[in-house]
Amino acid sequence: MPIAMTEAFLHAAGQRLETAWWGRPGGPALVLLHEGLGSVGLWRGFPAALAEASGCAVFAWSRAGYGRSDPIMPPRPLSYMHDEAERCVGPVLDAAGIGDCVLVGHSDGASIAALYAGLQRDARVRGLALLAPHFFVEDVCIEGIAAARERYRHGDLRARLARHHDDVDGAFWGWNGAWLDPAFRAWDITAAAAGIAVPTLVVQGLADPYGTAEQARVAARVIPAPVETLLLPGIGHSPHLEAAEATRDAVARFAGGLLAGR
Repeated sequence: MPIAMTEAFLHAAGQRLETAWWGRPGGPALVLLHEGLGSVGLWRGFPAALAEASGCAVFAWSRAGYGRSDPIMPPRPLSYMHDEAERCVGPVLDAAGIGDCVLVGHSDGASIAALYAGLQRDARVRGLALLAPHFFVEDVCIEGIAAARERYRHGDLRARLARHHDDVDGAFWGWNGAWLDPAFRAWDITAAAAGIAVPTLVVQGLADPYGTAEQARVAARVIPAPVETLLLPGIGHSPHLEAAEATRDAVARFAGGLLAGR
């Protein structure tokens, strides 16, 4: 029987946030940080599969402006990922009662996890599993985000996202507008990543329309702690959905080794 999801709202950093657990809270946990258009629901079956494979509880939340969490006032500042790492991640871990954990981030969520570990030195965080992370802005990413804008305006992307976000326009345009602002081309978190002191797993699809294997190479070069890289041929921006078993197994093995016995 699949591990059931338990949903709840919690208050952290002055926000009411949608959250969910898979498995029993109280022990070591894998903490999921979603992508720029994600939410609790958009992780789909990955959290339950990860909880079963790892033997650890899995916790996820929808950041403010996403899912069923409190809305935000647009536009998002270009510093929104730094802001989330500095102001929100720690209070969410506190409010959820998280102890020893591995942060599992996807896309923007992976960048937020890297920023948090690089800047905050939280002893609870034993490692990072980063799926399709961004450490700097690539041309291919800007092209992909511009294409997403057209799908949102003229295709079915808005309708598909609206099933998962109370304020779908705020969620989309906050993300899209920040990334397509010309000033965002200077965004780069490699200096912060140089402060990461915990083992890190980077999972990168080699057919990702939003980033290349150079993101993984940069991570391996700048992070002083051990870095393990999994490159997946033919896989796009969501390895946990497109290569679900390989990604689940890699994250479960990596996190289980760090959290075993804790």
